[in-house]
Amino acid sequence: MRTWSLNRLFALVIGIVFLLVGILGLLLDPTKGNLLGLFSVNIVHNLVHVLIGVLGIIAAFTGWSRYYNRGLGIVYLLVGILGFIPALTPGGELLGIMDVNLADNILHLVVGAVAAYLGFFVRESAVRVSPTA
Repeated sequence: MRTWSLNRLFALVIGIVFLLVGILGLLLDPTKGNLLGLFSVNIVHNLVHVLIGVLGIIAAFTGWSRYYNRGLGIVYLLVGILGFIPALTPGGELLGIMDVNLADNILHLVVGAVAAYLGFFVRESAVRVSPTA
């Protein structure tokens, strides 16, 4: 049985999810499209997901998970807020480089808020994780 902090567990889970979403986006429609029929993505957005996923997995196993969550929280809250500013999203592209839509913006805000909360306000208490029940 291993013990994991909430920060470490979140970094690992969000890292795996983002890595899989990024790979899925690259495989299904690498240039431009709607991932899962809901989220607007393009090659840059998919590559960002892959990068964030890899960094989350690395952070979970190197003791950097709290810093990862802080950084992810700040960046994703900022990206979520910027996505709601029409002047910064001409043609549905945030700053002209990354496709975003309402679903993306809301998801960015939620992920950013959870990551920031964990990174800044949750102490590093351990949670026991059992491999099987």
